[in-house]
Amino acid sequence: MTTKKIINVINIKNLQKSYKIGNSLLHVLKGIDLDIKEGELVAIMGSSGSGKSTLLNILGMLDLADKGKYLLDDVLIEGLTETTAANYRNQFLGFVFQSFNLINYKNALENVALPLYYQGFGRKIRQAKALEYLEKVGLKDWATHLPSELSGGQKQRVAIARAMASQPKVLLADEPTGALDSKTSNEVMSLIQQINNEGKTILVVTHELDIAHMCKRIVTLKDGVIVEDQNVDQVIVGNHV
Repeated sequence: MTTKKIINVINIKNLQKSYKIGNSLLHVLKGIDLDIKEGELVAIMGSSGSGKSTLLNILGMLDLADKGKYLLDDVLIEGLTETTAANYRNQFLGFVFQSFNLINYKNALENVALPLYYQGFGRKIRQAKALEYLEKVGLKDWATHLPSELSGGQKQRVAIARAMASQPKVLLADEPTGALDSKTSNEVMSLIQQINNEGKTILVVTHELDIAHMCKRIVTLKDGVIVEDQNVDQVIVGNHV
């Protein structure tokens, strides 16, 4: 019987980040060590000022660390030009934001197809793939609707479909339920659980404990360091099976 090799998709060692404010330095990350294995569903928790947003920005290659090592799928992320960083983001990462970040004048199908445009796919392939992912999130019938014609939960489902369409190695979700009511939050987290169960590695940044407990592991930050890293019994949402 062969044992499946456990692969670290993200490997971080001694990550540090400071920002200059006036004549002083604000130390936001003070030496983060973190490994994320392929197929994990991890919540990054912490109060405002804990460093979780800075950590997510570095993971998403939207910011650079001052010190430490960051490996993404065995690629060392350091000293990248903006073009190279953008290429890596398109290749490795999918993003889901609290504010959805949909383009208002494009319909659901066009929004989902956008990252495929940047990956160089032709129009017919983009539309077919976008429709496939809208169907996965239950919104195929809403393909021609503009964001203004969608509910908050539907907008987030479109955003998740867009993030998944480029088939990223890792999905980064920044407060994905922050703008949603409790029922809709549960529906969105049920979808995230489903995508994770299909094998996708997902990081969810949240300050909500009930949302964190819908993940399989909780990493808690406080004052720029990890103070707790625990596996949790996953709460099944949606149909409460």
